[in-house]
Amino acid sequence: MTRPPPLLTTVNHDRDIAGMTHVYPVVSRRARGVSVGINLNPNNACNWRCIYCQVPGLKRGGPPPIDLALLEDELRRMLEDVLRGDFMARAVPEGMRRLNDVALSGNGEPTSAGEFPAVVRLVGRVLADFGLAGEIKLVLITNGSLSHKPAVQTGLRAMAALGGEVWFKFDRATREGLALVNDTETDPEAHFRRLGRVAELCPTWVQTCLFSLDGTPPAEQEVEAYVDMLRRARTEIPTLGGVLLYGLARPSLQPEASRLGRLPQGWLENLAGRIEALGLPVRVDP
Repeated sequence: MTRPPPLLTTVNHDRDIAGMTHVYPVVSRRARGVSVGINLNPNNACNWRCIYCQVPGLKRGGPPPIDLALLEDELRRMLEDVLRGDFMARAVPEGMRRLNDVALSGNGEPTSAGEFPAVVRLVGRVLADFGLAGEIKLVLITNGSLSHKPAVQTGLRAMAALGGEVWFKFDRATREGLALVNDTETDPEAHFRRLGRVAELCPTWVQTCLFSLDGTPPAEQEVEAYVDMLRRARTEIPTLGGVLLYGLARPSLQPEASRLGRLPQGWLENLAGRIEALGLPVRVDP
């Protein structure tokens, strides 16, 4: 007897459920519905190595060349199944059966693909063909580290023209915190300037992953530095949309996995209150 395929949930992001190279559906907490993901890093390579990352076999590097024709074919077939087929009924729990967005995310930094601007234009064309232009968002989930590149800025402008939105990773606001959490030698001041540059080009939210390490939440010194960064952003980056705070819904697949834990919702809500007091909207997904 053949078993039906497992339902996607917020803790089951099986990217093989569609059997595609670049396109995969997920039930997203932050999207509050179905997000059709586009993976521009099918080789599991990224220029950062976040210790909470759920990508198996993550390695340093960039993506291979992207087959745009294959990506377009997969995206069209996925949207056809989601919108006109039985995908929602067979793979998505009731209450989450709505298409919220198409997200450039995947198994590495999506803007590291040289084809990033072409992919944005491709997605815009496909959404228009399905009557979805202006109806659902195109979202870019990025660490922002390559935002100085002209091609990336071209892609961001194209996203803005499509009504798109950027979720910009800013997990910690000290050099030590960025080194610990993202395994990057990034200067927080330089990262703040990247955030400002991206927000000038496309509507942008800060996204921050929070968790306990060895049973301890982030130190107050780290939290204060983070809140101070957002206070400054409130003044210097007036177009910033808000902040997405989220915890660990799925286990990390990095060597530090056993050291990471979920924070109580109350801890996250307390931080959200401090951010809201600055005048920034906040969404919390523990």
